Amino acid sequence: MIQFKHYQHLKIRNLLFPIALLLVGSTTGFAQQKLSLEEAISTALKNNYDIKLVNNDIRIAKNNVNPGNAGMLPQLTADYSKGGSKQNTVQTASTGVEKKSNGVRSTNQSYGASLGWTIFDGFQMFANYDRLKELQKLGEVNAKATILTTVGDVISGYYAVARQQQLVMATDTALDISKMRLTIAQNKLAIGRGSKLDVLAASVDYNTDTSTYLQQKNLLRNSMVSLNQVMARDLNLVFEVEEAIKIEKNLNYTELLGLTEQLSPTLQSAFINKKIAELSLKQVKGQRYPTIGLNSGYEFSNSTSPTGFNQKFRARGFTYGVTASLNLFNGFLQRQNERNAKIEINSTELNLEKTRLDLNAQLLTAFQNHQTNLELLKVEQHNLDIARQNLDITLAKYRLGSIAPLELREAQRNSIMAITRYLDAQYQTKLTEISLKEISGTLNIQ
Repeated sequence: MIQFKHYQHLKIRNLLFPIALLLVGSTTGFAQQKLSLEEAISTALKNNYDIKLVNNDIRIAKNNVNPGNAGMLPQLTADYSKGGSKQNTVQTASTGVEKKSNGVRSTNQSYGASLGWTIFDGFQMFANYDRLKELQKLGEVNAKATILTTVGDVISGYYAVARQQQLVMATDTALDISKMRLTIAQNKLAIGRGSKLDVLAASVDYNTDTSTYLQQKNLLRNSMVSLNQVMARDLNLVFEVEEAIKIEKNLNYTELLGLTEQLSPTLQSAFINKKIAELSLKQVKGQRYPTIGLNSGYEFSNSTSPTGFNQKFRARGFTYGVTASLNLFNGFLQRQNERNAKIEINSTELNLEKTRLDLNAQLLTAFQNHQTNLELLKVEQHNLDIARQNLDITLAKYRLGSIAPLELREAQRNSIMAITRYLDAQYQTKLTEISLKEISGTLNIQ
C-alpha cells in the first residue's frame, strides 16, 4: 500500500488553508462497506450465473448416467386399443342366395402388457454406459474451468478497485496541493506581493486537477460496477476493498508446468474427449455383432362381427419369443463409420497435443511477463520513493518562497505519474500471477 499520509500532514499543519481540510473526507464517500477478497470470491461462487448454468449441465449429465439410458434394462409397455365399424353388407351363399344387411356394427377391443429386453448388442450398451460417465466427467471439468475463470475475474476485478482507490487518493492529494498553491497565490496578490498571472496559472492547474480527480472517481465507480456484475449482486452497491495487493514473488516455472499437466481443466477436457472418441469406436464396432432380444407379454382381446363366421371372439394369454438380427450388408456403411470413428480418435489425439503445446506456450509467456513485471515493480517502487522525496522538498521550499510555482507543478506532476506507473506495474504483476495460476489450474477458489 502506498503511503500518502505525509502529504495529508502537510495540509493539516498548514493553518492558512482550512478549506483543504474539507477535501480530505471526499474520498471516504465511497467506503460504504469493507469487502474482503474472500467475501468477493464466496459471493461470486454462490451467485454467478455462469457457474449456476454449468452446474445445471452437470446435474443433467449426472442424471443421464444410468443403465436404462445406456440400453441395459428391459422396457415394459402397456397397450390398449378399441375400435369398430358400421357397414352395409351383401353376402352370397354357395346356393346363390344373397343376404343384405344394412348398418351392421362390428367392434374390437384389446389390451395388455409387453416386455422387451435386448440382452446382447455387441457390447454397445456397455460402451454407451462408459461414454455417459465420461460425459459427466467432462461436465465437471468444464465446471471447474468456469469456476477458475470466474475466480480469476473476481480477483482481477477486486484489485482493479484497489488500484483505483489508491489513484483517487493520490489525485485527491494532488488536488489539495493545487488548492494550497492557489490560496497562497491569492493571499500574495491580496497583500501586493504576488501577480495576477500566478493566480490564473494556479487556477488553471487546480481546475485541471479537479477534472482528473472527478474522472478518477468515475473510474473507481465503474470498477465497482464491474466487480458487482461478476459477483452477480446489486450493481449499485458501493464498497471499499483492501488496498494492499499481495504478490507472490517465488513462483517456480517447473512446478507450474507439472501442475498444469495434472490440474489444467483445458487439458483434462481434451483428454476426456479422446476417451469419448475411443468409446464411440467401440459402439460402432459393436454393430458387427448380432443383436439378441427377449420379448413376452400378456394380451386380452375380444371382437364382434354379426356377419362373420364367428359373431363373437374372445382371447387372452401370454406371448413370448426370442429375436435375433445380424447386419450382413448395409452398403459398406459399417466400414465407413469405423474409419470415420478412427479419424475422430486421431483428431482428438492431435487436439490433445495441440492443447498441451498451447498451454505450455501460454504458461511460459505468462511466467516471463511475471518476471519482467516484478523487475519493473522494483524500478517503479524506487522511482516512487524518489518522486515522493522530491515533492516533499519542493513543497517545503515553495512554502518558504524560494522556488517558482512551475517547479512545484512539475514535482507534483512527476509524483502523480510515479504513483500511477507504480500502481500500474503492481496491478499488471498481479494479473500475470492470476494468469499463471489459472492456466495451471492452481488458482485458489476458497
